[in-house]
This record gives sequence, C-alpha cells and structure tokens, in this order.
Amino acid sequence: MPSYKVLINDNAHYMDESERADHGVFANANEAIAASKAIVDDDLNAMWKPGMTAKELYRLYVAFGPDPLVVPLDPKDPDVEFSAWTYAKEQCKLLVSLRG
Repeated sequence: MPSYKVLINDNAHYMDESERADHGVFANANEAIAASKAIVDDDLNAMWKPGMTAKELYRLYVAFGPDPLVVPLDPKDPDVEFSAWTYAKEQCKLLVSLRG
C-alpha cells in the first residue's frame, strides 16, 4: 500500500520552498488528507473572529494560513487530489454559518 507525506507550505511565503515544513508520513492517502484537513481546520478556527464573513476569513487564510499538500513517497504511486484552498473555502462558509 502506498505511503504519503504531508508537507505544509506557508501562504505568507507563497512559492518559497525554504518555508515548507514536513508534517509527517501517513500509511495511506486518506490518513494524509485527514491530517491536511485538520491543519486547515485548526488554523481557520484560530483565525476566526466574531462578525467575520466567510469571504474575510478565506482571504485571511490564503494570505497567511498553512497550505498542506499530500505527496506520494514513491513517485510511481498515484497522486492525491486535495486542494487546501478549495477545502478552506468550503470550511470558511461552514464555520461562519455555525458561529454566526
């Protein structure tokens, strides 16, 4: 079974691989995606302030939040379809609707 690594880019340092952090290796793609989602969720919860709109929260996230990505340890293994930005956009809507 393929193993996957989660790397975290820093949106505040977009395209600067020297700012990339290694979050760990996971037994499969589903575990790596779950870890990536948890990273985004934790950051969105920390960034959210009362009265914020989903659009404001998302803008803050893409400017300063973590951008986890999932990569196979073996380049022959399948790539993983996960976009932290797409996930964050949906989570911003959910978070704001729950916290109002």
